[in-house]
Amino acid sequence: MEKKVIVLSLGGSLIIPDEINTKYLKSFKKTILKNTSNYKFIVVCGGGNIARKYISALKKVGMNTLFQSYAGISATRTNARFMSYFFNQDQKRGIPKKIREVKKYIKKYDIVFCGALEYRPNQTSDSTASEIAKKFKCEFINLTDVNGLYDKNPKEFKNAKLIHEISWEEFKKIVDKIKFRPGQHFVLDQTASKTIKTNKINTYILGKDMRQLDNLLNGKKFIGTKISG
Repeated sequence: MEKKVIVLSLGGSLIIPDEINTKYLKSFKKTILKNTSNYKFIVVCGGGNIARKYISALKKVGMNTLFQSYAGISATRTNARFMSYFFNQDQKRGIPKKIREVKKYIKKYDIVFCGALEYRPNQTSDSTASEIAKKFKCEFINLTDVNGLYDKNPKEFKNAKLIHEISWEEFKKIVDKIKFRPGQHFVLDQTASKTIKTNKINTYILGKDMRQLDNLLNGKKFIGTKISG
């Protein structure tokens, strides 16, 4: 049986919130390896705290948003390389930087890590992951530091309610109200939102609890948000 390809966007805030979160990453590794009997995973890594520090420094000295975006992209690639080491992958393999390289790698390997693929304005790990999901015509799972999409910021409001399911159209309306900025922190960015809506990509937003990812991959009930038709 041919393995199903899944695209995962691994938020940089999960890899390195302040210090590298090895406890979480061990749990992530265990869950991914457990499911390679049925799936192949393309894991797009976010820039997280490292990216935001780079972007903040460039902003302070008056550099434009293009350079800020490029710094963020570089951070995603650094995190992707680190994750490939964390999974004990061959150092000589490197990480793909073009979609054709992703296609080549996933034919050979069960797990492929990458960062943002192109140096262009407003490019993020989310937009990269959604583009890859479009190319592979597969589902997209976004892993972030909250349990899914809420009706308001759960970090600020204790009574925030998790939205378990939402349409592509309604989700895009929410995202479009937010102005893009390099290093922004939201469950899914504007470009990715547009891509999943236009291409009707089933998308899931999950939090830190790896049991939820395992449940989703195995057709069980999970805590998170599904974005679909």
